[in-house]
Amino acid sequence: MKTKTDRSKAAQPAGPASRSPSARALTEAQRAYETKRAAKAGMSLDKWLDTKQRRLEEEAKARQKAAEPPKPTKPPGLFARLLERAQKPLGS
Repeated sequence: MKTKTDRSKAAQPAGPASRSPSARALTEAQRAYETKRAAKAGMSLDKWLDTKQRRLEEEAKARQKAAEPPKPTKPPGLFARLLERAQKPLGS
């Protein structure tokens, strides 16, 4: 038997594509607005929405990449240590 939470999860599509303007139905006002923006950019509505979706995905990837912690640096190898040592004066 399904519970209320199971039904609500099944009704919602998963993933970021479910939030895209092209994946959901636009209202008349939204469609008119996006049509004007597409015409101003010299594109069709479908191409405009695809471009917009691609740009949003790229921004999300960039935000995710910026949020990742930097990788730890490797300790210097044998030759790097030898070169560093060769640069130092002999007295120290």
